[in-house]
Amino acid sequence: MAHNINFNETTGRYSFFSVKEKAWHGLGQIISDYPTSEQAINYAGLNYEVAKTPLYTKGSGIIETADGIEIGSNELHVPNYFANIRTDNNAVLGVVGKDYQIVQNCEAFSFFDAIVGGGEGILYETAGALGKGERIFITAKLPDYIRVGNGDDITEKYIFLTTSHDGSGSITAAFTPIRIVCQNTLNASLRNMTNVVRIKHTAGAKGRLENAHKVMGLANSLSNQLQDIFNDWAKVKVTDHEVKKLIQLALCPNKETLDLINKGAIDEVSTVFKNTVEDAFAYAMISDSQQMETTKGTLFGAYNAVTGYYQNVRSYKDDEAKLQSIVMGGTAQQKTQKAFELCGAFAKDGAELFRLN
Repeated sequence: MAHNINFNETTGRYSFFSVKEKAWHGLGQIISDYPTSEQAINYAGLNYEVAKTPLYTKGSGIIETADGIEIGSNELHVPNYFANIRTDNNAVLGVVGKDYQIVQNCEAFSFFDAIVGGGEGILYETAGALGKGERIFITAKLPDYIRVGNGDDITEKYIFLTTSHDGSGSITAAFTPIRIVCQNTLNASLRNMTNVVRIKHTAGAKGRLENAHKVMGLANSLSNQLQDIFNDWAKVKVTDHEVKKLIQLALCPNKETLDLINKGAIDEVSTVFKNTVEDAFAYAMISDSQQMETTKGTLFGAYNAVTGYYQNVRSYKDDEAKLQSIVMGGTAQQKTQKAFELCGAFAKDGAELFRLN
């Protein structure tokens, strides 16, 4: 799979670091201890700044010179557009409009520092730059856990942030708890809260980034509510038939398929959908992570069957596509959110699961 990790020709290093464990691509710096913000920026090769510079294009035609008129080319200024460049090597990262506000790499870490009032307790896991440095990403871990059952099944509280310097997208911050046992990403958005915040690169972006954690409810309320919900689900018993039905409803691609599911006409759905459901159901039945007391035959296990399918079974074009799908609002995140809502309905009234449309 293509990694697209930036290679810094000046330092001779890939712009990526990971704590203790190598990433799948095997590149970058592997360090033994969690770094500070300043150290993380250096390890990840993010210690460069970005500047907006006037944009010019080559023109051609008749040019007046001191010696008369000649045919040639000249530079023409492009109004209202600018080139974002790295100031360390002058690499052009992208073309942006006049209202685009740069958020420097070091400023992106202010989001993490704001969560715990200065960075104490934030554990930076990975960070890096993609392409020429036009996109950066940072993942960090909060020092507490979400505990399900007797504490053997725990979920680490991870926070992910990515931003671009090429004008292609917003600053995105996401709350992504990770189950230690099987590395499932458990995205779950509660009412009046969100596990993803997107901030446009316009005036005030820096201030909104520093306060994004308040919108997300990251530090306390979101994770506390999730812990209570998951513990409740771990006590709700479900049959294999109910697990498969939940998977069908959560992964359902369109209304036509939903109508067939509700009519019990599973033989009439597409082969692709049937195979997807069978793969997710097989994961629910045989995966080691699904044989724990908190997951085997429980509603919590049914939910993890969906998240585990997208994290551990489904194939993706490359690692970036997987990240986009699972964390940044793609198909996997949408389907796991649907599973979260279905499980909530089942916990309230088991029969409701079979009436949702």
